[in-house]
Parts: sequence; C-alpha cells; structure tokens
Amino acid sequence: MRKWKKLVLLVTVSALMIFFSPLYQHFFVQGTESVLAADHPFIFGGDVSMLEEVESLGGVFYEAGIEKDPLEIMSDNGMNYVRLRLWVDPYDSEGNPYGGGTNDLETTIALAKRAKAEGMNILLDFHYSDFWADPGKQNKPKAWQGLSYSQLLQEVYQYSRGVIETMYNEGVMPSMVQVGNEITSGMLWDEGKVGDGLDDFTQLGELLSAGIAGIKDAAPQSDEIEIVLHIDHGGDNQLYRWWFDSITEQNVDFDIIGLSFYPFWHGTMGELHYNLNDISRRYQKDVLIVETSYAFTLEDGDGFGNSFYVNEENIGGYPATPNGQADFLRDLREIIEDVPNNRGRGIIWWEPTWLPVEGAHWGTEAGKLYNNDTGLLSNPWDNQTLFDFEGNLLSSVAVFSENPPLNLVSNHSFEQDGWTNNPTNWGVWAEDANDSDAVFVEGPAVKGDYKLTHWKNNPYAVSTYQVITNLEDGEYNFTAWMLNSGGQDAAYIYAKNYGGIERQTILPVSPNSWKKVEINNIQVTNGQCEIGVISYANAGNWINLDNVKFYKVN
Repeated sequence: MRKWKKLVLLVTVSALMIFFSPLYQHFFVQGTESVLAADHPFIFGGDVSMLEEVESLGGVFYEAGIEKDPLEIMSDNGMNYVRLRLWVDPYDSEGNPYGGGTNDLETTIALAKRAKAEGMNILLDFHYSDFWADPGKQNKPKAWQGLSYSQLLQEVYQYSRGVIETMYNEGVMPSMVQVGNEITSGMLWDEGKVGDGLDDFTQLGELLSAGIAGIKDAAPQSDEIEIVLHIDHGGDNQLYRWWFDSITEQNVDFDIIGLSFYPFWHGTMGELHYNLNDISRRYQKDVLIVETSYAFTLEDGDGFGNSFYVNEENIGGYPATPNGQADFLRDLREIIEDVPNNRGRGIIWWEPTWLPVEGAHWGTEAGKLYNNDTGLLSNPWDNQTLFDFEGNLLSSVAVFSENPPLNLVSNHSFEQDGWTNNPTNWGVWAEDANDSDAVFVEGPAVKGDYKLTHWKNNPYAVSTYQVITNLEDGEYNFTAWMLNSGGQDAAYIYAKNYGGIERQTILPVSPNSWKKVEINNIQVTNGQCEIGVISYANAGNWINLDNVKFYKVN
C-alpha cells in the first residue's frame, strides 16, 4: 500500500468519447462478449496481516463489551475472507524483525489457521520482497539479489510452489493468490520493472507466469486457486487499460483484476464505477477491491500522525465518523455489486485490526534501514480500522450483513434497446414536440454499454421519467449517476405524485467525472411515485444519466 500518494484523475469529455467509442471497443476489447461469472458469494474481507503483532503488544478486541478473538468477531458479523501478505525473509542478518507484522510464512500460516477455524477463506498476497512492496518500491529479497535473470525466474517458480505446498500440508490452502502487491510499476526490480517510460512488459510477464506456474503445480486442487493481479489507483481507467492491455499481450494466465481504491488518493467513486464497468468487460475478468478503507474519526490514536486527516476527509467526501465510514462502505458495495454480469467480487478492508498499541508500527529500526526509509515509526492507520482505539467493534461493520435493497426501476441502466430516442419503460416529455429528439440513449456508460443523454444544438426543454406503481407505503430513496456539462437554466432529478410535495435535486456541474445524485426520504402514501430527470437547456448543453435506482428503505 502506498501510504501517502494522492491523485485525482482528470479526463476530458472529448478524450473519453474517442477512447471509449463503440468503434474503438470493437477493435480493442479483449475476448468475446461476456460469459456470466460463477455464482460466488460477495466477498467481505479484511487484510489482518498486523494482527499477531498487535495482539503480542497488548491489543485486545471487544464486541458489546465482551472480549473475543477479533477474527471470531468479524466472521460473526459477515466477514468471509482474510487477506494475508507474505514476505520472504523479513529479518536482518542478526535476526532482528522488520516489523509491520513481520509477515514470514510461519506468521502467515498461523493467521490462516485462525481464519480457517472461523470459516473464512484466504487470499494470499505474495509481495516477492522481504518487506513492503508497492508502486514506489519493489525490492528483490536479499537472497535473490545476485541471481541471473534465468535463475530469478526459477526461484520465483520454486518459491511460489513451495509456499503453496506448505500451506496445503498445513491445511490452509488459499482460495485466491495475489502474484505481487500493487505491481503498477512491476515487481522484482529491475528485471520486472515497468512504467516511467518502460513499456516492455516481457520480463514482468515472464516473472508473473513463473509464479503462477509454481502455484498451479504445487499440490492437489492448486489449479482451483484463483489468480489475482493487483495494481493501485482504482479510479484511473487509462492506467488500467495501459497496464492490462500490456500484460494480456504477454499471455499471463490470471482470473481476477485486483484494485486498490482509497477515495482520498485514487480518484472519485464515479471514476471507480466507470473503471470497473470498463475493465471487467474489456478483459472479461472479475474485479475485486483488495485494498480499501476510510476513517471513523480524525483523532490520532498513537499521537504520531495519521495518513487520513482533514484533507483526506474533504477529498473522500464522507464524514470521518462511524456512520460516514458505513456510508462509504455501503456505497462502495453498491458500485461493486453493480458491475455487469456478476463480475464484481467484493471488498477487502485494509488492516481493520491495526490498533494503536505501543510498538505496533509500520516497521522497526531494522525495517527502516532495510528500506532506506527515514519516516517516523508509527501507526498511520489507527483511525481507519473497524475497531476503535480501545478495540471495541464499530457499528459500521453492520454493512457486511445488510441485504442490498431491491431496485424497482425498470430498464434502470438503459440497456434494453441500444441506441434509441424512446427507451423502454421510460416516458419522454418535450415542451416543444420537435425537441423530443433531444432525448436519446447512447454509449459509453458508467454501467453496461448505454446511458441516457439530453442534448441538442439549439435550446430545448425535455424530461425522461418513469411512474413506479404498486408500491407499499413507506420510505423510499431515488439515486442515479450523472455527468453534466452545466449551462442549463435548470437541470435536476425529481420525485413527485407520491402523496407529498415534489422533491428535486439539482444536478451538479461535472462534465468529466460521474457523480451520484439522490433524493432520500420519499414518503410514499398513495402507492406510486414518478421519478425523472428534466433539462431546461441552452444550445449544446447536455446531461448523461445512468444506473437509476428507486428502492424501499428497510
């Protein structure tokens, strides 16, 4: 994980329209049209690689005031996976540990056994390094430094195979394996380095294939392990197209695209939504958020500073409270569940158990020396866990066991007809009948292939709407994702004819990044509701709308 890197992606509308045009996709989409992904349960996981170190230094965990094993707590609250990082030799020549969990194979197996005992599956995260590996550093293990390239390939194969054989013999076979950690810039530098002008993925592809071959050859049922390739900046679609176009050209055999997504560093929720939609279709692969988190407070548990503070809260867009953390998690879950063809596999929270106990830092003095890192030894993550500073379970974990609401909108993502001026199940109103052609369905979209558009090269006033009937009385929410050029006299979504006054939400100006808009707490009392979007626009003004939802609040 990159502790302090921050980026917000900015892409022009014209570039998006050209880059993601149907003609471009016809020639460059990998593979054929989708075969539905297997019926996998939605993954709610946690990377608990720091856990044994936290506990050894005095960390204790509670649910409703009762001390318990944290893995039992999380399993009981809906967490079904753990992610465990693995370092090759996280000790110096005198045996001093590097810290940050000191995640050697023995520690990893011990944590895996605890997780298995709680009925949880395992995602093993090979770093192929002795300490932290991320886009800024991918150092070869000490013992591999002097190897020739051919020897390195063989070592990657043998090491990967040996680890899986050991885990099989110990009864903790992983269900998924990451071959490398945040390998945006490659791994095992310099042989496997890419980026910064290095666009030849040949050696990185060979190193990845060597590791994958070792995993698959390791033990009975090894061929059932799903292989994850993981990079960061989950909202950066251009990055993902560059990287995965390049790696698929090397015929690397993998199953899942793993993403890091921290909304305060890696782009907006809308950019993530768009990227997941695009890459799952383009590469015909499942997608999994293997790292994410959000703060539950702006307080600092160990007093040494945190990665998340006021600026990250402002960028992330959710309050740093347990409720804000839950809202982020709920929205992220919705985005992943909305990936077409059931290719959105789930969410893994990074370090939910890293409590601010004394000494449970990202490293030790030996670790600092190994990575040539002069940073302050601290816990920069203590306000992004799923337990408070005293180890009490936070209310945000309730999201793990929530049932997603039933969407009552028909043709909610405008996929039913393809390009049309009359989307099925939607009505069209135009102040001037000659302007009805200002409403049309086109691509690309934030979900699927198509979206609703309002646009014309002269002034127009139009709306697109749907009347939802046979509703139970009660509270409903209306949400949608949108782009908006701005410049209209008025542009908003609305809800009316539900037994109360018309409700409206103005569409924010956002021509480049999809944003979610909503109208909440719609109190239906007459069994129906009309929802829609309306534009009173000047020449050339436009809006896009997609993934519309109307659902009853439980």
